[in-house]
Amino acid sequence: MRPDGWYLTEDVDDFLARAGDFLCSRPGLHVMQLTWAERVRKRGAESFGAEAPVFGLLERAGEVCATFYRLPPRALGLSPLTPEQADSLAAHLAARGYSLARVSADHSTATAFAEAWRRHTGATPKLRDTRLRLYRLGRLTPPEPMPAGRGRVLGEQDLEQAMFWCGEFAKAVGEAVSIDAESWAGTRFADKRYTLWETPDGTPVSVAGMNPMIGGQVQVDIVYTPAHLRGRRYAGAVTAEVSRAAVAAGAKDVVLFADLSNPASNALYQRLGYRTLTDWAAYDFAGSDESCPS
Repeated sequence: MRPDGWYLTEDVDDFLARAGDFLCSRPGLHVMQLTWAERVRKRGAESFGAEAPVFGLLERAGEVCATFYRLPPRALGLSPLTPEQADSLAAHLAARGYSLARVSADHSTATAFAEAWRRHTGATPKLRDTRLRLYRLGRLTPPEPMPAGRGRVLGEQDLEQAMFWCGEFAKAVGEAVSIDAESWAGTRFADKRYTLWETPDGTPVSVAGMNPMIGGQVQVDIVYTPAHLRGRRYAGAVTAEVSRAAVAAGAKDVVLFADLSNPASNALYQRLGYRTLTDWAAYDFAGSDESCPS
């Protein structure tokens, strides 16, 4: 253990053995930590390329009080940190020669770390335009009336259908990702369970996905309805379906992210019973020392 208390490891099992109880104590705020640690554990670090993911935790008096992950290419994700913890982490990573392309976390943590990274490295942080809000489900309130049709869970035999909808979602949100049978397993979309809302004649009109349960929590991700079909309550119906399925499976918490620039979706999730947990932010870094290994 170093004097500042930060412990770094490329062994995700070691990280989870040390920090698992801490992460599960506040699963909503640690949703990205839990999600990516589980993906690395299941897929293997080698699936992320030549550069291994790095995980870290901060201990005080024998108790874990903060964590981070760094994924290729140089993306940092943080648990909630105080400004002092953010500064100590920035100093620690800079001293070890790490470079960073971006950081994401709850808004106050991301901002504190971005400023700390600027002080320690000279990198210029730029806040991304996309602002997200993290919601947690309270009491589920399905839309009334429900639109005509039904929800249908996609299975392995529906891979082409799942890839099509994920591709449409990625294009809609500006996500640069290749989605086809060859690349599918390496995308963040591959480990989700998808539900379609179909009209009575079997036409799919909306889709929602949910991640596997981790630490008693399920994240709803993605929700998408084609633009020409919006305003017909399809998104509310399919989101209610996956939310109900998560609760029925035993999830203690159900969470989702929403883009704050889309007031319709935020209002929809609130009507369904989702309540604000925290706002989320991401910063990109420019002007960092390129001599540092990525």
